[in-house]
Amino acid sequence: MCTLAHIFEAEGLSTVVLTPIRTIAERMRVPRALYTPFPLGRSLGKPRDKTFQYKVLKAAFCLLEAPRGPIITEFPVRISSDNTEPLLCTLPPRMDINVHPAVDEAKALKAAYDRAYKQTKRTSVGMQIGAEEVPAALEKFLQIVEGADWSIVGFSAESIYGTAHDIRSYYEEISCELARGVIGSWATEEWFYDSTEAGQLILCARRTMRQKDVAQSIWFGLAPAGRE
Repeated sequence: MCTLAHIFEAEGLSTVVLTPIRTIAERMRVPRALYTPFPLGRSLGKPRDKTFQYKVLKAAFCLLEAPRGPIITEFPVRISSDNTEPLLCTLPPRMDINVHPAVDEAKALKAAYDRAYKQTKRTSVGMQIGAEEVPAALEKFLQIVEGADWSIVGFSAESIYGTAHDIRSYYEEISCELARGVIGSWATEEWFYDSTEAGQLILCARRTMRQKDVAQSIWFGLAPAGRE
């Protein structure tokens, strides 16, 4: 969004960026930015709270009164992630000890994915790969961890992010099928990266690429910004 702000401003359109990461807005020197210290993904702060969301939007639009920037204003209210219980979602036991645990895990969960899809008739998987391709995609991330260059394992700069997105969507949709109890905010994300072999493998591949000085634009989007 910061880059788009400069493009729109160059064409004569005034912009305001809402961002939960102040350092990015500062580095990009956006003309006008409202720093919103909210959890990632909650640009307006409180879901279903129209009064609070109106206050956020009003603070953002007030920045249009500044003729030139860069100017960054911090919204006065901070919101932390919900203190909900961790997602209770049992993972299957190992089925094939001859393959990596993440690959084995993804294969074992396919039946749960099929049940979830049959029930909802919708899925977010498909940006780059289908559900049946998830195990093979994880094998590519494993090759990166083992030292292979990301560009020769079958990824392109355009496909690697979409593949990671599809793997995460595959798992999060499965978690909704398997979970016991109420699913809190960010619970599926935390479960994927903290509890599954697939999430840990993608994080490891991300770290490996960063340590090998691969361009940040390639590895950064493989996981949320706060993840190491």
